[in-house]
Formats: sequence, C-alpha cells, structure tokens
Amino acid sequence: MGILQNKFFRGVKEYLIITLGILCYVLGWSLFLVSNHLVGGGVTGVASIVQYASGGVIKMGYTYFVINILLLIAALLTLGRNFGLKTVYGIVMASIGLNLFQDILPPEIIQALAIDNGKLMSVIMGGILVGVGIGLTMSQGGSTGGTDILALIVNKYRNVSPGRMLLAIDAVIIFSSFFVPSYNTDGSLASFATKITTVVYGFILIAINSTVLDLVLQGSKQSVQVFIFSKHYQEIADSITRDLHRGVTVLDGKGWYTKNPIQVIMVLTRKYDLNILLKYVKSIDPDAFLSVSSVTGVYGKGFESIKLVRKK
Repeated sequence: MGILQNKFFRGVKEYLIITLGILCYVLGWSLFLVSNHLVGGGVTGVASIVQYASGGVIKMGYTYFVINILLLIAALLTLGRNFGLKTVYGIVMASIGLNLFQDILPPEIIQALAIDNGKLMSVIMGGILVGVGIGLTMSQGGSTGGTDILALIVNKYRNVSPGRMLLAIDAVIIFSSFFVPSYNTDGSLASFATKITTVVYGFILIAINSTVLDLVLQGSKQSVQVFIFSKHYQEIADSITRDLHRGVTVLDGKGWYTKNPIQVIMVLTRKYDLNILLKYVKSIDPDAFLSVSSVTGVYGKGFESIKLVRKK
C-alpha cells in the first residue's frame, strides 16, 4: 500500500497544516495586534472592535464564533461538506485560541516583542503571521472563517484573487472602527488622533495580509512537469497512478546516441508532492534519469479549473 493511498494519513497531514495555520493566525492577533489595540479586517477585525469598545469584557473569541456561524452555513451550501468540516475545525480552534492566548501569553514576551517594538513593527510582524496562517489553512481546503469564506466563494466562480477580495471587504470594516467608541490599554477613551492612526495601521495590516496570503497560495498551487527516462517505465507508471493518484503519459522516443527506442514518462504534479514522486521513482529504478521544470496555468482534473463568466 502506498503512502498517499491511505486517506487517513492524507487527512492527518491536512489537519496538521490547518492547525499550524490557525496557530500562526491566533499568535499574530494575540501577540502583536490586540496588545497594541490595532484593528484589522474580517470578522476578527469586527471582534477586535467589539472587544475594545466593551473594555475587554466581550473577548474576541465569542464575537468571532457567533458571526462565523452564519457565514459557515453559506460555505456549507456553496463549497461542500468537506470544506465545512475543515472550516468548523478552524473556527472552533481560532475562537478558543483568540481568547486563550490573550491570557496565557507571558506579559514579558508581549512587552518585548510587541509593545517595545512599536505599533508599526507590530503591524508588519502580525500581518505576516496572520497572512501565512490564512494561506496555510486555505491551501488545505479549509478556512479561518470570516470574510475569507466569502473570498473563497467568489473565487470558486470568478478569477478573482482571494487577497484582493479580502482587501476590499476589510477596508469597509476598518473604516467602521472610526465611528465606534474604543478604549486604550490603560482604560482611557481613545482620542480622535489615536483613531486616525489606528485606521491607517489597519490599512497597512490588510495590505500585508493580502500580499502574504496570495504568495502562500501561489506557492501551494505551483505545479511541476516531470520527464522520467527508465527501462522500468511500466512499473513506475503503475506506481504513480496507483499510489500518487496522478495521471501518467508514456511517450515514444528514440535515443539518438544508441539509436534504440525508448519510452518516456511525463507527469504533472504539485510542487509539494515532488519529493514523494522522486522517492517513488528512485526506489524502483535508482538509475532513472529525470528532468523537472516548473509550469504555470495547469488546468484540468486534480489542478485548477477554468472559470468562465456567464453571459446574461
């Protein structure tokens, strides 16, 4: 039985990556953003506004969880049950983490990494962590909930990058924070000047989020084309098809030096599966000759789908 043939191990791998993404997401908010009373976009941005306005009485996790229930229903109807299960996991983990990490993170670490470095550096570091977290989660078919659910729904039917979609939605949420009363970390009411700078930092934050998110997703979707030259081409082709669940094309060729006919295997696969593919080939034929090149625009089953705009 091949490694990837077992759906259990594939599922464990996906949920481990989702968990890592949620951890990055929660740390970005709890360590760098909330500690500086910064506002971002999405449901988490709304939850942060509620927490600041209530003086910390209503923690982010509660608001985050409640709002996401309605968005989750839309995701279940649009993106399928498998997406819904992973998103439920992501929402529950993020809701717990947003509350828990604010209490368990040592004040000394928050002071040294976030407060002492200033709000601008906290926006940069927090934005990178949050963007990486969302990207890792979405790359496995899940979601941290919130407006990235809307981004995935739109991306399913239109060729719109999730990062740009989130940028537009988040801009509206950040502007709304200007009209809601909020309090500083010392309990005093935030001044007019503080709110202006908070909105500016919020736009810097979502710009970093969207850029990092697209970079992570582009990396996870990058594909490679592999040519394999081996006398054991039949065994290699059967193994790739059976265990890696990838299509294989066998091309007829001719070695010009030997003038002998030869069969060449051509495979298209994701870049993150390349190392496993190479191990399979080398375990069957250590002397196999391989050529690997990066490709873009791979459309079809197992890769990207071409999204066409329907004419009215």
